[in-house]
Amino acid sequence: MQSSPSKSGYFFVAGAVLIWSGFVLVARIGGTSALNAFDITALRFAVASTVLLPLWLFWKRVPLFNKTMLSLALSGGIGYSVVVYFAFKHAPAAHGAVLISGLLPFFVPLIGFALMKEPLKRNLRFALPVIAAGMVCLGVDIFSRSENTLFGDSLLIASSLLWALYTILAKRSGYSAWETAIGGALLSAIMYLPVYVLFLPKAIMAAPLHDILLQGIYQGVIVAVIAMLFYMAAMTRLGPARTGACMALVPAIAGIGASLLLGEPLNAWLVCGLLATSAGAWLGAK
Repeated sequence: MQSSPSKSGYFFVAGAVLIWSGFVLVARIGGTSALNAFDITALRFAVASTVLLPLWLFWKRVPLFNKTMLSLALSGGIGYSVVVYFAFKHAPAAHGAVLISGLLPFFVPLIGFALMKEPLKRNLRFALPVIAAGMVCLGVDIFSRSENTLFGDSLLIASSLLWALYTILAKRSGYSAWETAIGGALLSAIMYLPVYVLFLPKAIMAAPLHDILLQGIYQGVIVAVIAMLFYMAAMTRLGPARTGACMALVPAIAGIGASLLLGEPLNAWLVCGLLATSAGAWLGAK
């Protein structure tokens, strides 16, 4: 019989899985709206910094102005956000489900090996070929489509690389997950928002209020704060292996959600790609 902490751990990891799956769908909605990638990035950091600033002031006064925090803000903060939101202007949500979450178990150990000389785990010999099979299925789907999504798909791969780099840098930083979330969001806002206001193209004034609220609340609160809270609670109760294995459900759930909620077509090749990358991610996390 499972203990109460274990049961609550599965509740929290289910919340994290649903939020990260929803991120793909909401980002694609933003990509098809009047908002541009710079607008959505600004909304993310403006809202997240507003929510997290009191935590920085009264709870965790993590140092902001150092090389470590700068690397986190540029990789997983500004870099990832701008690239992924641009990607969803040109690629469907189902492709994002495969190429962002599905490729992470492939990129993270390779970057860890390159930067930290971490040995590759034995289970990756089983996981990586399964992920590669998922990529082949996705490739067939991409080239069989009438519309050209290669540019958006390339940006999705780049965003997965940036998030993998952020994952490794966060691991090396010595900061806790909350410290990296708070410090990264605040420093990203400090660096990005003045540049956005003064120099970057904007379409936010032409966007409907419901699009602005959806992106601001989901990206800046639900993803940046609530998902982190759920993820850390799950890690504490279930441990990294079981939590990572559950997070491998994100590609499949996001892909199915793209079909049910956004009306994106799912053919056999894309379904096989979603299932294979989820299975590979699960193997890589075990």
